[in-house]
Amino acid sequence: MDEELKKRALNYHAYERAGKTEVTPTKPFGTVEELSLAYTPGVAAPVKEIDKERWKAYRYTNKGNLVAVVSNGSAVLGVDNVGALASKPVMEGKAMLFKVLADIDAFDIEVSENAPEKIISTVQAIAPTFGGINLEDIKAPECFYIEEKLRGLLDIPVLHDDQHGTAVIISAALTNACTIAGKNLAEARIVICGAGAAGISTARMLVRMGVPKGHITMVDSKGVIKSKREGLDDIKKEFAIETSSVTLSQAMINADAFIGVSKGNILHDQDIEVMAERPIIFALANPTPEIEYSRACNLRPDAIIATGRTDLPNQINNSIAFPYIFRGALDTLSTTINDAMLVAAARAIAAIARMPVPEEIERRYGRQLTFGKEYIIPKMGDPRLLTEVTAAVARSAMESGVARRGIASFGEYLDCLKARVDNTLFFNSEKMRHRSRTRNHNGCENRLCKM
Repeated sequence: MDEELKKRALNYHAYERAGKTEVTPTKPFGTVEELSLAYTPGVAAPVKEIDKERWKAYRYTNKGNLVAVVSNGSAVLGVDNVGALASKPVMEGKAMLFKVLADIDAFDIEVSENAPEKIISTVQAIAPTFGGINLEDIKAPECFYIEEKLRGLLDIPVLHDDQHGTAVIISAALTNACTIAGKNLAEARIVICGAGAAGISTARMLVRMGVPKGHITMVDSKGVIKSKREGLDDIKKEFAIETSSVTLSQAMINADAFIGVSKGNILHDQDIEVMAERPIIFALANPTPEIEYSRACNLRPDAIIATGRTDLPNQINNSIAFPYIFRGALDTLSTTINDAMLVAAARAIAAIARMPVPEEIERRYGRQLTFGKEYIIPKMGDPRLLTEVTAAVARSAMESGVARRGIASFGEYLDCLKARVDNTLFFNSEKMRHRSRTRNHNGCENRLCKM
């Protein structure tokens, strides 16, 4: 990170009111009567109703629109294992995105614990507060075990976004990239570099989307994951294949697509020069891609290239998926987020990119966006994500039997989602800036506190 960006980022987080989120009341509180309804004695009424019927918590509290963003900071993007406290800016950011993109309230909860069983027991203990659990930046392989156990213990959606959000958005982008490149996704030869949470889950997702396991070559820090390699854990064995390739460079020969979820600058020039015609290169390591974008463009002008960076075309970012997956799951009171819901999300996201782009999105990003090599995936905040992806997830939840609340009319539901679009802060950012300016005199934390 360059010094100027570092300075601006620190100022953004610290200016006047520290952090990125706050708690705001949703009911009037200006009279004695209103206070008596909000708290004692009136609050006893919903307490007794919920005590008699637990599902009434969704009617009388914010449980149905509240997500916990939980991390121990053991695998924070770009900075690795920094621990619970240092991960808080990231988790606050995730909570902010839930709110501004999908009108979902979220609390960031940083857990100072590395033992999986203790993380599981902690989340299980706090789960009654929430309608869903978003696990974040927990290292592999522990993240797989933690998510699996919590899904079995809880009756609310649990999603490790580093796994499934990443897999959904990569699958959507790869579907469209194959269409543009004239390739068949089911026949594509794919190299996935990085066998952690994101890499494994992406491979699983691509199999659900129709890619044969034998067409996926996974590479970790020790080389190609192959059947005869010793010391593989059960998760990596799932994608061990018969191949003569040993190194990443060997695996790249005639590959149709490269998906990098590893570390920066590990691809050499010759690695992409030997790929198939019209290759697809997703160099998603942050903040430094596996190969520099401009370099890849110069070496392979026929390539479709994506990164995880906001300042480059084709940003593949989880924020295009996770808010809307949770929105659909929360609106249907789903017990889980299953594979069918994830596939529905991926297909809906891919379909949006093939439609004409709203003018407000083109204005926000400062350029015309047309489905093609430099626009394979919708931009963050595209209003159709909140309507189309959410509705697809909700419909899939009902069809797959995990929804506890059905949607009688999807036409009316889409109208409700469109109303949320109008209310989301992403589309009212100027209003949010005004709110910040008018209340900054109250944000005195950083003026009074010196540590």
